[in-house]
Amino acid sequence: MILIEDIHDIDLTGNELKNYRSKKRILDLLYRYDTLSATALSKRIGVSLPKAIALLKELSNLNLVESRGAGKSRGGRKPMLFGLKNDSIFVVACELGRFKGKIGIYDSHTQLVAPVSEFATSVDDEELVDKIYSNAQKIIRKNKIDDSRVLGIGLAMPGLVDELQGINYTIKNKAFQNVKERLQKKFHGLVYVNNDARMQAYGEFIFGEAIGHNNAMIINWNWGLGLGMILDGKLYNGATGFAGELSHTKFVDDGELCICGKRGCLETVTSAYVLIAKAKEAIKQGKISQLTEKFKNREEDLGIEDIIQAAKLGDEFSIALINEVGLALGKALSKTIQLLNPDIIVLGGVVSEANQYVLTPIQQAINQHCLEQISGNTKIVISEDWKQSGLQGVTAMLFQKLFSDMYK
Repeated sequence: MILIEDIHDIDLTGNELKNYRSKKRILDLLYRYDTLSATALSKRIGVSLPKAIALLKELSNLNLVESRGAGKSRGGRKPMLFGLKNDSIFVVACELGRFKGKIGIYDSHTQLVAPVSEFATSVDDEELVDKIYSNAQKIIRKNKIDDSRVLGIGLAMPGLVDELQGINYTIKNKAFQNVKERLQKKFHGLVYVNNDARMQAYGEFIFGEAIGHNNAMIINWNWGLGLGMILDGKLYNGATGFAGELSHTKFVDDGELCICGKRGCLETVTSAYVLIAKAKEAIKQGKISQLTEKFKNREEDLGIEDIIQAAKLGDEFSIALINEVGLALGKALSKTIQLLNPDIIVLGGVVSEANQYVLTPIQQAINQHCLEQISGNTKIVISEDWKQSGLQGVTAMLFQKLFSDMYK
């Protein structure tokens, strides 16, 4: 489909190129605003009303745009309204955790066409791309989606990800680090790869708790500790695409060994791994706790959800464990707050499910280590939909890139 192809591969004359750009801008506007009149579109893209109507007709003939009837009149003829067709364009969004991946197919209204599918994998899984492809194909076939309408694939994954090249330098086998290249061999169309924490941040900024906040920090608090940043209303990737590695900043001198190979990283004192490891050790030692009563001699069955549930039921030991990691994270966040001065911090991930049991110590530590004039205006909230924010962020980024006019 000409509207989505790389413009360098298209031989267009001056007028054809202008029309190409105008049509992409129309698609972008309809994606962002859902429904607009032909008059509004003509003004926004800088063409006459008859020209806008002609372009809309072309897009309608391509089954991309549909008429949505007449809008309210302001004294003259009622304006005709237009929007993207529900079945016009689809994208595949995938997000990796440390042990599993999840995949969903979204339409141009950022709506899932089927329940999210999960599968066992990791960033070092040499069959990762094949698994993504096979799971996507199952959803496509089951829901009878026209494969030619699936125009992009996006992947959010842990690690040092170069967004421009689509390379994940954290993957141990160098032959598999170029994830974008591997995906392009399976999928036709746009391929986009970025860090999972940044995609979750973008999802929260577009659809979630960070809407309307142009300076936001979004924490992905799971087995590791990811940070995504929105600065001046834009997703911040950094000079080389590696911004947000809060997890591997030095926090304890001569501390525990981290998976990155260094000692004392923040991850070694705040992650879900730490909570579980400390709880298991306490159970083995016979610590008085609901956890000991329930998991004695079967410590391996203990999960982070069990610790959080015990805390919510008043277990003092579980509350103390969560309080400890909350204080550590709050101290670390105080430094970033004073450097970046965000107006909101959004917490997501399995540990954030502890709600007030982590919010209270985090705020306590921030109050202790930050200047009140800076931290006093920073709101800290728990994401209500963090499990979907990464997929939604990937989806929004894919549509932005599909519809953006890169040659203004």
